Amino acid sequence: MIRSLHLLFGIVAYAIFLVVFLYLVGFVADLPMLPTTVDRPEPTMPAGVAVMVDVGLILIFGLQHSVMARRGFKRAWTRIVPEPIERSTYMLFACIALVLMFALWQPIPATLWDARGEPLGILLWALCGMGWAIVLLSTFLLNHFELFGLQQVWNALRQRAAVAPQLRQPLFYRVVRHPLYSGFFIAFWATPHMTLGHLLLAIGMSAYMLIAIVYEERDLIALFGAEYEAYRGRVGKLMPRFWRS
Repeated sequence: MIRSLHLLFGIVAYAIFLVVFLYLVGFVADLPMLPTTVDRPEPTMPAGVAVMVDVGLILIFGLQHSVMARRGFKRAWTRIVPEPIERSTYMLFACIALVLMFALWQPIPATLWDARGEPLGILLWALCGMGWAIVLLSTFLLNHFELFGLQQVWNALRQRAAVAPQLRQPLFYRVVRHPLYSGFFIAFWATPHMTLGHLLLAIGMSAYMLIAIVYEERDLIALFGAEYEAYRGRVGKLMPRFWRS
């Protein structure tokens, strides 16, 4: 019964993640059918206060995402949360942080560039879509269902041991170590309408990702040792490397 409840929890958490992720795409793209986006509704507070609120929301997301992903935190956390649903719980907290951002984000509407309706705007929309496609595909290139907690609860239900981690390098991972982050960079920056609010979001999330990569690579080196060091030496971090370090 407990294992079945864990499976149900994992499925519900994954369904919530899918909804929140799709809203994130629309939030960044400023889709008009959504009640709140990076540029809507109209601002209700001075720009200086809006900047502080938005930076605080980015910090909440970044701290949650980074702290809860660390191995030391996981060891302590699984004394409270059963190990099979640790990843699903992590995703739920990430979703809560994003929902807070959607609900409380303060637009700063001053325009830096606006290429909507122009050929450049079409190109930027295409790049944005490509960025989100890279994000999604990158999760499947490794193990999408393990990344989002479903594999863990399924293994627990079937009483199967988790497969030992391997340093796999499919497709994008042959030329870029963190293609998922590369996709996010493209998606956040490739917009035909860049406002100060959107710029703040892009800068804040980019800074978070660059910091997260440092800690993530420390964990990967601790896990895979010299194998990951060699991989890091020949493959670029966010863009293909045409030279060897």
